This record gives sequence, structure tokens and C-alpha cells, in this order.
Amino acid sequence: MSEPLPEIQVFTFKDGLLARLAHDLRLSLTGFEIRIDGSTVEGRMWPESLRVDGVMRGANLRVDELSASDRAKIQRNIREDVMVTARYPEVRFRGEVETTAGGARVTGTLEMLARQQPVTVNVRREGDKLVGVCELQPSKWGIRPYKALAGAIKLQDRVRVALAIPVVEGDKVWQVGLGATAAT
Repeated sequence: MSEPLPEIQVFTFKDGLLARLAHDLRLSLTGFEIRIDGSTVEGRMWPESLRVDGVMRGANLRVDELSASDRAKIQRNIREDVMVTARYPEVRFRGEVETTAGGARVTGTLEMLARQQPVTVNVRREGDKLVGVCELQPSKWGIRPYKALAGAIKLQDRVRVALAIPVVEGDKVWQVGLGATAAT
């Protein structure tokens, strides 16, 4: 049986006059590396590897509401218009873990599009995983909310990032979607 791997999901939220025509989405990051060395956590993420999982209806993921061409268009917009992956192919995080009564707090710096901002993620144990959720305001990194139809459909200036990392003892490196997926 293979070892469980970390997961990173990104949630976007619709806004605008015609929001009812848009979708709240769940995306999965399929290319990243996470390194734990003592109390230091480092992450390298490749936003070009974001994949559209589907539409969120409340807490439910609906994988059947987008066509393959809709998914491809969304992924192209992320690469070309939002994250500009040709110019900024990598996102980086470096932080420190502090144990808390309910789990841990990871405080560090997230670099996207050549801009750095502080980020804090509270983490709790759920079974054999450590899970954490944080909200980011993309405009702090110079990312404007995506707009269509002259702004009548747009995304809110917030995304939710959900992390699930297997519980480990000691130092660890995970490489997901980088040729061969591995944990060391």
C-alpha cells in the first residue's frame, strides 16, 4: 500500500451582477513539493498544475456541471490571465510551525507573482492527517479578480486554500505531480 500524499485545494467564489450565471469552483493543485525540516516548512507550487475539480454547490462538489471545454477555458484563464504562469511559473512558501493547544500554527511568507505577503494557517489533526484552511486576498499579490462580460461576472477578491498533509514524525519531503510522485 502506498503512503498517503498531501492534497492542496483552492476554492474560488463568484461575484457581480450576473453571479447566478457563474460558478463557485474547487481546483486541485497537482504539482507541488512540501518539505518539513524540524519546525521549518517550505513549499514550492506550480500554478499551471491547477485542475478544475468541479462546481461547488454549498458544501457539495458537482463534477458534472462543467464541460471539458469549460474546464479547459477556466484552466487557460488561470494560466494566462490570473497567475501568468509563463512569467511566474512558481509559487513559494516558507514558514515556521508552532505547536498550539488545538494543533499547530504555521506562520510564514507566501511569494506569488514576485510579491511576498505574510500568511498564517491554523492546523488541526483529523485522523492520520493535518488539515488547515486559510483565506487569501489575491490583490495583495497584484492579482486582479477575474472578470467577464465587462465585470458583470467576476470572482471575489478572496480564495480559500485547504491543505491536508499526512501526519509524520521527523523530517519529510513530498513531491506530487513532478514526473514520479514520491514521498521521502
